[in-house]
Amino acid sequence: MKALILAAGQGKRLEPLTETQPKVMLPLVGKPLLEHLLIEVKRAGIREVSILVGYCGDDIKSYFGNGSEIGLEITYIEQKKLLGTAHAIAKSNFTEDFLVLNGDTLVLSSDIKKVMKAHSGNTTIAVKTSKNPEFYGVVEVDKNIVKNLQEKPENPESNLISTGIYAFSTEIYSAIEKTGLSKRGEYEITDSIKIQMEDADVTAVEIENFFDIGSPWGYLDANAELLDKAEGKITGKVEENVTINGKLILEEGAVIKSGSYIEGPVYIGEESSVGPNTYLRSFATLGKRCRIGMSTEIKNTIIMDKSNVPHLSYLGDSIVGRDCNFGAGAKIGNLRLDNSNVKVYIKGKLVDTGRRKFGAIIGDNVKLGLNVMINSGRKIGSYSKIGPGVIIYRDIPRESTVIAEQKI
Repeated sequence: MKALILAAGQGKRLEPLTETQPKVMLPLVGKPLLEHLLIEVKRAGIREVSILVGYCGDDIKSYFGNGSEIGLEITYIEQKKLLGTAHAIAKSNFTEDFLVLNGDTLVLSSDIKKVMKAHSGNTTIAVKTSKNPEFYGVVEVDKNIVKNLQEKPENPESNLISTGIYAFSTEIYSAIEKTGLSKRGEYEITDSIKIQMEDADVTAVEIENFFDIGSPWGYLDANAELLDKAEGKITGKVEENVTINGKLILEEGAVIKSGSYIEGPVYIGEESSVGPNTYLRSFATLGKRCRIGMSTEIKNTIIMDKSNVPHLSYLGDSIVGRDCNFGAGAKIGNLRLDNSNVKVYIKGKLVDTGRRKFGAIIGDNVKLGLNVMINSGRKIGSYSKIGPGVIIYRDIPRESTVIAEQKI
């Protein structure tokens, strides 16, 4: 069986991280999300993969090439206009049964095999229970047969969701041809499957492991899950008087300087420098060529390539893009004073993260001055500059300059 991976979207819910890169290329424990997915597809026994690209498609093509480095045969399909999942799948034009996966989800090879094994008719849908089914396609099932599908309903009739993993026969193309525009102005694959259901059974198979990277907190969860399952290894340098408790992945050329305390699992990318006297707590994840310095504490935070947090800072439950720099004393808050869940603006709407602790989301090339303080749940857009002593109470748009005026 061949596979189609949908990777054309930008990922608006992940802004500002996706202002400068596609969501499928966001890093997880040293590799882009899409690379982790491709590795699981290969482990499931699939060798031929088509990747549907659109936003920043050249970044994806230049990174993966023809797939030979990871043992796959990769071809690319262009989707210039993003008109929905049915429109995307229609561009694949396979001549035999095929698998479809969303590029912004993480699924294990064991579950991919489970879907392939269960597939015998026209369409098989991988489903999983969810605490927030209203954010997904909701599936109603009776004895493994799909009885109804609803795309992001306000009042879901079921807590089973479609994970965006499908096995299709070529009959799906006929259903797509009959599919009209949805209320959201897209050609949606759920509508195509409902057309199929009028004449034939559609099978549902429940999978165990599924991580949606469609939200910033989902991204942190997926990173923590991968880091928790990874094997520890130390190929970089650890100086004297460093304490390591728990699992550490220290890549080649990286160094941990004297007086630092590592509380794993922690990932430190190639040629990064940590310390002296730095505290890295569970699920701290550093990209390549980062610098984390004196008296800085980092907890459950992803810091991407070439970003620096050199002096006297705290970062918790946050995501920091590439090429960022924190001035001395810059800090991110991750807990509200009223102890309620942190809320974040996603596509103009205030969304409950479901977490008491959640920090900030910072885009690429952001520069913070001395003693900047960022409140929980805030975003700072790419290429922004925040002057010394500023307290960030609201989201900052891309390419902004924020200065605190002092009166004497």
